[in-house]
Amino acid sequence: MPVHPCCLTEEELLKECSLRNDRRSGPGGQHRNKVETAVIIVHQPTGTQAEANQRRNQADNRREAIARLRLSLATRVRMPATSPAPSELWQQRSRGGRLSVSSTHSDFACLLAECLDRMQAVDYAMPNCAEFFGVTSSQLIKLLRQHPPALIQVNAARADRGMHKLS
Repeated sequence: MPVHPCCLTEEELLKECSLRNDRRSGPGGQHRNKVETAVIIVHQPTGTQAEANQRRNQADNRREAIARLRLSLATRVRMPATSPAPSELWQQRSRGGRLSVSSTHSDFACLLAECLDRMQAVDYAMPNCAEFFGVTSSQLIKLLRQHPPALIQVNAARADRGMHKLS
């Protein structure tokens, strides 16, 4: 079964990406304006792009750009949800109908992508998706709320199907 691009190791993901450094203006003094600390990453197969330039350190900006790219890929790229059970990662993160993950954790993008893939597979029927993952619908909504673009995407798809908005 193909792996979602956001779940690839950093090395595998970067093999599929082009990476560019650039200068940016703004706070940070002369150092920021003289040195190419901004990092722009483009995932070539999908055209998804992420950028980070908040730090004066290129390595820090690179880590942030990769994290942002993973979230963008999780939100924008849909994979066929053909697995008969939730992933091992999902099973490790859920206990007793509850899902435990922070949006800042490295696992978040993979869990979000798996949730969005399954939601598309069940035509955005929240109870069916929650049952598949063994969690409550409110846990899935909580997951989506942690990344507002994902919640917006799901609500748009549900509106197209005449379903009520998740809040």
